[in-house]
Amino acid sequence: MNQKPDLIYNSRMRAYRPVNLNVLWFLIALNVLIFVMTLVRPEIIYFLGLTPALLPKQPWTIIASMFVHGGFAHILFNMISLYFLGSFVIRATGERTFLAVFFLGGLAGNILFALLANPFSTGIGASGAVFALAGALAIIVPRVPVFIFFIPIPMPLWIAVIILLLLSFLFSGIAWQAHLGGFLLGLVAGLIFKRRRRMYYF
Repeated sequence: MNQKPDLIYNSRMRAYRPVNLNVLWFLIALNVLIFVMTLVRPEIIYFLGLTPALLPKQPWTIIASMFVHGGFAHILFNMISLYFLGSFVIRATGERTFLAVFFLGGLAGNILFALLANPFSTGIGASGAVFALAGALAIIVPRVPVFIFFIPIPMPLWIAVIILLLLSFLFSGIAWQAHLGGFLLGLVAGLIFKRRRRMYYF
């Protein structure tokens, strides 16, 4: 693909210049705060968590459930992933686009969960939103080398994302519907970004 020198220069400046990650830190802090609250008052999980059968009576849970986590490992993995993927998306596309992918991905994941999961199960976590960020990056920068926690060798980002998505289907207790919904939204977002050529490709 041909690209004018000034566009390449401007894209590089956008990719490497210091960026403001305050919005990312705010989301992480909000997740941690709500997690601490659920340790003190566990019933908050059922007030904010998404239960498909109760969605007409608790419509706020379609968004609120994205900020609720069920254990230390759950929130730790999601927040580490959110930081690394989110900071990359912010550097590449800006805060507004990051927020759009995060919330629309989480929403898409929750909608798919509400449609396909047991109507009396409760879904919680930011995984749908995180997979949306991962899906977008898998299109934008598919060959960037990354590590997965349990695999000690680097691999292209798109392969790592596929591995993590497939693992969602193998273990019980994981809302694969939310992961898949967020991932698909992220792929669409990535294709839109790529068509607009709004970032530098590594």
